[in-house]
This record gives sequence, C-alpha cells and structure tokens, in this order.
Amino acid sequence: IMQKKLLSIFKYQNSRIARYIRRNLATLFFAIIFIIGLVLFGNQFVLMVQESVERGIPIQELMPLVNFNMIRDVSLILSLSLFLAIILTISQLYKNSEAVVMNSLGLSDKHFIIFIQPIVLLSFILIFFLTIYAVPWANQQKNIMEEETKNASEFSFITEGEFEIFKQGDIVFYASESKSLDTTGEQNMEEIFIYAIDDGNPIIVLASEAKKITDSKSKSTYLQLKDGVRYQGVPSKENIKILDFNQYNLEIVSGEFKKSVAIYTKIEGKSTLDLIKEGGRYANAELQWRLSQPITVLILSVIGVFLGKASPRGGKGINLLIGVIVFMIYYNGLLVAKSAIELGQIDHIIGLWGVHLFMIILILLLYRFRQGKIANYLDKISLFKHKEKRHA
Repeated sequence: IMQKKLLSIFKYQNSRIARYIRRNLATLFFAIIFIIGLVLFGNQFVLMVQESVERGIPIQELMPLVNFNMIRDVSLILSLSLFLAIILTISQLYKNSEAVVMNSLGLSDKHFIIFIQPIVLLSFILIFFLTIYAVPWANQQKNIMEEETKNASEFSFITEGEFEIFKQGDIVFYASESKSLDTTGEQNMEEIFIYAIDDGNPIIVLASEAKKITDSKSKSTYLQLKDGVRYQGVPSKENIKILDFNQYNLEIVSGEFKKSVAIYTKIEGKSTLDLIKEGGRYANAELQWRLSQPITVLILSVIGVFLGKASPRGGKGINLLIGVIVFMIYYNGLLVAKSAIELGQIDHIIGLWGVHLFMIILILLLYRFRQGKIANYLDKISLFKHKEKRHA
C-alpha cells in the first residue's frame, strides 16, 4: 500500500499540471525575493551610511556588516517570499478558473500541496543550512568586526555641538567642544550641558570639562565631569537643590545592559554543536530558534495553499493581507517564546514548539473548514438545539 502511494505521489508531481504550477510558483518566488531583498538591502545601506557618519568610521569598513546582516536575514526573506508566492500562485489558479477545472478532475488542496513540495523541500534544505551553519558564522564574523571597530570609535560617539541622547532619552548631553583623543585614549570635552531625569526629578548639570570612563568592575560607562554645578528639582521652586562639585560621575550606559547584550551576541555567533553542548536558557532558546526557521517553511506552505483559495470574481489582495498577518503573528509568537525561554518564564521543553503546535492546529481547522466539516458540525449542533426547544 505504501509503495502504491509513493508511486501515485511521484506520478502527480511529474504531471503537466504539477510542472505548470511549480513554474508559476518559482517565477513569483524569485520575483518576491528580489523585491524584498532590494528593500532590506536598501534599508541596511541607509543605516550603514548613517552609522558611518555618526561614529566616524569609513563606509568601506562597515560594508561587510551589511553583507553579514543580509546573510542573517536570508532565511526570513525566503520564508516570507515562498509563503506569499504560494498564496499568489493558488489565487491565480482560482482567478483564472483553472483551479475549478482541476477540482472537477479530482484535484484538491491535498494535490496542490503535493505539487509544490519539490520547491518547498529545496527551500527547507537551504534554510536549514543557512540557520544551522551560515547564519551563526555570519553573526560570529559580525561580532569580530564590530569588536575591531569598537576600539576605533569607542570615544567618538560624542560629537561636538550636537545633543546626544542616552538611556532612552533620560539623559541629554551637549558639549560645545570635543578635543581629539589624548595619550590615555580618552576623549576630552569642554563646556558641558546635561539634562537628566532621576526618579522623576529633573536634573541640570553644567561643567567645564568631561571625559568618558568605564568602571573596571561593573563595566558601566560614566561621564566624568569636572568643575561644575548640579541643579536638582524644578527651577523657581523652594525644593531645588544646588551642588557645586570638583568631580562628578554620571552613568550613561549600565554595565548590566552591556553584559546582557554581550551574552546575546555571543550566543548568536556560536555554532549549533556548541549550543547543544552548552545548554542553558540562552543556548536552548537560540537552538530552538534556528531549528524553527526551516520548520516554518513546511507549516506556512500548507497554510498558503488554504489561503490561496479565492473567488474568480473577487480580488486576491485580501488573501495576501491575511497571509502577511498570519506570518507576522507566527514569527512574533516565535520571538516572544524565545525571549520567554531566555528570561526563564517558560520551560524550554514547551518553548517554541508550542507555537508550532498552535499553527498545526490552525492548519487542521482550516482543512476541516475547507472540507465543510466544521460547518456541518455547527449545523448539527444548531439542529439539535432546535429540536430540544421544540420538545420543551
């Protein structure tokens, strides 16, 4: 029986109809990849130019970072492109009434899913390779390059004559003059103005000099201010506090924040084998994230076939809109689950697998709905309740 089923599947996949559907799917697939890739590359390039100007790093030194980011995003581009291409391909079949003829020949959604499997499986293998090998390598190389450029731009983050924002807007810094690095590697600044918020109270600090220092123990970054005045409270109020100081250290980047970022980037750059050996919340979350990328292709390909069904007179825009929403919910759900594992809020055994299970249940519901079984079940329930009322 199994041999007959395999021969039947092979027969279907090599039929003219199957080749016709795959040809249309491949055309749309590559077209969408080109469009999405162009948009993402353009966005990455603009961000790179902006960072180059802000950090004072030559643009040619940051260009490899764009390439590494593109490698990181390829799996996402492939998943979304294939999903949208499947929806468009199936929608076009219904739009041209071709699917109606195929249905009359006994070809259903199950056969459409079989027809597109060669492209889906190739995408699965490619994304599996990317997420297991290529993306970790790209993240590792990106971390090495960022560490190399960090020393060159470590003290050039403050630009003279411009307002700088730290701690998500809680601190606003301004220096009228910023001298070149001294022999100890510190950037010296003069005529300093700082506006900060401390427990809801506004603070204004004026200082003649400042330089950035890093605490060797906590790894927090401070601005070391000299010869200035610190005003705390609302001006013209009686509770305002004025402090004259010779030296005053103001924290602008928390050491705990830098530590969490370092752990996150370090885990991203580790090989998959190292993650398996290491264990722990961060390693388990990253490992499940990598394995989830190719799994999403298989699940989304089936959902795409179901969402592709459309009326010949209706538009296909609503199918795409629903598809994008489903994709966003799916990937955001995976990201939330990944973050929950890292924070220890959910067990790694449930982890991202719970999100995949939810999507599989959604597929089963869509299939039952397409077969009309859910509607029949609801009709039976309503009929049963109607009979009960009549007997009552």
